[in-house]
Amino acid sequence: MRLLFLAVLRRHTGNAVTAERVRDHLEAAGHVCLLKDAFDLESSSEIAHLIKAENLEAALALHLYRGGRLLQGHGIPFGIIFGGTDLNEDVNQREKNDVMGKVLEEARFAVAFTESMKETAQTQWVDPVFTREVKAKVKRTAGVRLLGEMPQEDLHAALKNCFAVVNSSVSEGMSAAILEAMDLEVPVLARNIPGNAAVVKHEVTGLLFSDPQEFVQLAKRLVRDPALEKEIVANGREYVRRCHSWQAERDTYQNLVQNLEGSIKE
Repeated sequence: MRLLFLAVLRRHTGNAVTAERVRDHLEAAGHVCLLKDAFDLESSSEIAHLIKAENLEAALALHLYRGGRLLQGHGIPFGIIFGGTDLNEDVNQREKNDVMGKVLEEARFAVAFTESMKETAQTQWVDPVFTREVKAKVKRTAGVRLLGEMPQEDLHAALKNCFAVVNSSVSEGMSAAILEAMDLEVPVLARNIPGNAAVVKHEVTGLLFSDPQEFVQLAKRLVRDPALEKEIVANGREYVRRCHSWQAERDTYQNLVQNLEGSIKE
């Protein structure tokens, strides 16, 4: 089957990595998956032209608002993969909320990475002004470096040489960085928000902090307690193998797209 897959494809972002992984799953099953950046296709007419020109039979969108709204009304079945910010932020904006509700009514299925993604109704964006403040603060702080984007294999090599991975996000769907750290046997310290708490069990698969003071306390504890480090590393790796199997994810997406294919023949 020939599929259109819309996602936001900024390089080295979680959404881009997820989209490429899902595309690989589907192509491994023999489907043709045309992956396009949703930001490059802002109008319904462009989507209609693409569907006709490429003889596309079904579609997927990673992000209910950014991608899903572009797939409405084209006469081909489609499914949605929640991206995180759609459930955490866009849902609180009435206009976007209405649009997303209509998209879900038309979608044949929707994928949420965690139970908490279904319930999340709050979020905060990292403001560009805040980003500039962080960069300025880093320059003034000894021992702190701010790294730019890097290929995934280089990132993984760097992670393996780290004592711990810190996730301080104020909004997460399912953090790929946390799961990658667990799989690479690197301890995780993460902000205690619903998306992180869905994959990190405090003192079992990682450590959760609610404020800077608690982060400092837990970081020092991790440094001083090798037994704790060993335990959460082992538990984290086992959790990823048990609950986030690459093969299980591949099978799930392939089965979902088979449902789309079946709806075409009905």
